[in-house]
Order: sequence, then C-alpha cells, then structure tokens
Amino acid sequence: MRRAGILLHPSSLPHFGPCGDLGDCAIRFLDWLKLSSIGLWQTLPMHPVGGGFSPYSSPSAFAGATYLISLDRLVEQGLLTFSEIGERPSSVRMDELHISNWKRPLIQKAAARYAHNAPDVIQSFAHAHHWASDWALFHALKQDLGVHGWQDFPKEIQDRTPKALNEARERLEGLINTELAAQCLFFEQWNNVRQEAAKRNIQIIGDMPIFIAQDGCDAWVNRELFRWDKHNQADPVSGAPPDAFSPMGQHWGNPLYNWEAHRQTGFKWWIDRLKGELALADFVRIDHFRGFCAAWEIPKSAAGDARQGEWKESPGRELFTAVKDALGDLPFLAEDLGVITPDVDELREDFDLMGMKVLQFAFGDYEDPYLPHNYHTPAWACYTGTHDNDTCIGWYHGSDEVTRHRYRIYSGRSGQEPNWDLIRMAWGSIAQWSITTMQDILNLGSEGRMNIPGQAGGHWAWRAHDLPVSAAHRLASLAEAYGRK
Repeated sequence: MRRAGILLHPSSLPHFGPCGDLGDCAIRFLDWLKLSSIGLWQTLPMHPVGGGFSPYSSPSAFAGATYLISLDRLVEQGLLTFSEIGERPSSVRMDELHISNWKRPLIQKAAARYAHNAPDVIQSFAHAHHWASDWALFHALKQDLGVHGWQDFPKEIQDRTPKALNEARERLEGLINTELAAQCLFFEQWNNVRQEAAKRNIQIIGDMPIFIAQDGCDAWVNRELFRWDKHNQADPVSGAPPDAFSPMGQHWGNPLYNWEAHRQTGFKWWIDRLKGELALADFVRIDHFRGFCAAWEIPKSAAGDARQGEWKESPGRELFTAVKDALGDLPFLAEDLGVITPDVDELREDFDLMGMKVLQFAFGDYEDPYLPHNYHTPAWACYTGTHDNDTCIGWYHGSDEVTRHRYRIYSGRSGQEPNWDLIRMAWGSIAQWSITTMQDILNLGSEGRMNIPGQAGGHWAWRAHDLPVSAAHRLASLAEAYGRK
C-alpha cells in the first residue's frame, strides 16, 4: 500500500507547558493526520533521554520516556489535582529546565500514589516486562547516589553482586516502586494513543538506535555482551570514518558489541530488544543499519580521534535470521544513508527491508540514486529530509547555486516553495512510503531544525505551535493525486 507519513516526536507537539505529551495534544495531532490523509506517524526513539536531552543516547533500550506523560491524564485518574499542577510554565521551545524542575516532580508524585494505590498492577507490570525491575533499580541508584551512570556505583553494585543488589533493593524500595509506576503510566498512555491511531487507520513508525549508552542500564545488566577495558570503560568505541561532511570522522563513544557472546545466546538480547520496539510501534526504523555489516571501531587509545578507527565485520545475517525465526515478519525500515557497500544492500534486500531515500541529498547530478526517476523499485521510504537535516527551505537557501539550479530544472519549479515542491516529489514517487517533517509542513526555515549532527548543545528542542487546516487540505489533495493514504 502506498502510504504517506509525518515525522514528529511527541515532545514537539503543540501544547501548553514545557513539551508535548501523550494526552489530548497527541489525539488532536491524530485527527489532523486523518484530515491530511496521512497514514503514518514517525517518532524519534521513545525511551528516556540522555545527555543534551537526546533521544538517541538513552540510558535504556527498553524503558519509556516518562517525561512525555500527560499530567491531564493523571488528573483524570485521580493521581493529581489541578491545584497541584498550578500554573503551567509555557515555552516556545521544549524547556528541559521546566521538565526537570516542574513536570518530573509532579509525575513522581502521581507515580508514588499509583504505586501505593495499585501495588498489584505495578508488580504485574514488572513481571510482564523483563527489563523493568533492573531499570527501576538502576534509576533509583542514580537518584540516590547522585551519579550519572553505573561506572560511578560502588564496586560491589557495579559488579552486581547478589548481596549488594538485594540490600539496594530493600533500601530503595520506595524509589523503585515509584519508577515502576511511572513506567506503567507511560505505557498505559502510549498504548491509548496507539489505540486511537488505529481507530483512524494510522500506524506508528518507531526508531531504534543501533548502539546503546556505555553508562546506561543495558550495559550494566548485560556487561558480557559488550567490550570493555579493565576499568569498565568501553574499548573500542563506535563512530564513523572521515567523509565529505565530517573530515575528522565522528566519535560517538558507544560500546561495541561482543558478537561472540550474542551468538552464544542465540541473539536473545536483540530479539528481546526488537520485541520491545514493536510493543511501541507498528514499524521500526533501524538507525545506522550498515553497522550490522561492519562497524567503525575506534580504539580507546586513539583519544577520540575517529580517523584512527577501522571497519570490523558484524554478523548481521546471523542476527536477522535469528530475529526472523523468532518474530516472523520483519516490519523494519533500514536507515541505509551515506556511503553504502554492496553487502549492506544485499542484507537489506535479502530480508525484505525497505531502505531510505532523502531528497535533500539527491541533486549532486541527475544520475543520483536519491532522485525519484532512479528508484526502479518501490521498496523505499522517500523522505524530504530527516531529523538530522535542515528544513527544506533552509536546505534550499543554504545550498550552492549549482544544486539549486539542478533542483529547479528537475522539479520544474522556481524555488519559491522548495518544501512543498519536495513534498510533491516524494508523494509522486514510486516509493512505497513518502515522509516529510512537520517543520516542512509549517514552511519553516533553519530555525526549525531538530538536530545538527556533530554539534553539541541546543538540539532536540523544536516545537510546533500550530496544526494548520490549510496544510492538511493541501496534503489530502496530494494524497488523492498520487494514491497515498
């Protein structure tokens, strides 16, 4: 089926308060998508945020992003009162300070009440989710000790000695149950959003980073599945080689996988992880898919110099065979952007995964594989741009004149509305899916960027402030013209 989609993280939804949430603003967005004849809503990762409020550096590959919980829904459940919420701090962009100092304490207050009022529900949730108890303990330890990650825990807790863990669980029982309750509330609210989406024939595309945080819960609980030095620091670490965009390469710092240990378990951790992602979404975009063929390994001794890394093979074919045996169909979208070797294409094609085409990358020449006339098969998701790109308007005005000329010749347009021109191009392509960002629907320039790769600070904070009906009608017309839903 030919589908059309919008990329927008729930934190960016229009709403009163410091960020969007999983309450009425999410339902209003679903109604707007239906009016627009949009059948796909793509989010960013739905897990707890990491440094810089990035959803791509989460301390958990399984837990939910509880900062997205709707306070209004908590009032409806009798877990908060409007007087306790008080005056809501408003902000043009997502406000990390207000989330931390105002919203999170209210969520914790409601979660503590939920844990007290419904202990059986909370324990049932913990038993049904294999990761929940470890995550709640990890979260409680960080709160109690005031540290950033597990490498700062006392040695016996770092090493997960049973006696130390049991003592910590007894001492921190209240914090643990509160976090379990918060996770339960997140999943209840997100599942309600998904049910409302299904009523409107809208499916969710999630997002899964290939790597995990080295100071996060998954590394602490499953240390044998990753590669460490004797000080519990990742060695080697992940990154990317130098290219036209990053002449020094990229140093990501994630631990790399001990693939032999994964083989010995039948890739159980990966199967569990992908099951967890499919509990959050109908489809999952897998970031840095090429890392399943080979990953760029940077030795710790390189002191952060990504140029000293090298490609090392990954057992992607074994992994996806095991996943397919366990899960059956593989509803995954492979992020296969950048310089892709033939083995990456073969892996994606052999497991019937869609790949990605980004129109902002397409105008190097008229033979570029990202230009729609070169697709040759519909097994693609055609994007105007992604969360890492500039907006289409920002891209057009920031491009050199040769690129802009090729764009005008190819599109047959003047460049007055590069966002809508590229949206029409994506919707009209043979690609199975066509996806654009909400920023491009709202006619925003570079001020609407969500992220600038390789630059620290100030990202992930963009918010929408309108769901324009005129844009919905325009999208619906394109859907009618090009047979998309």
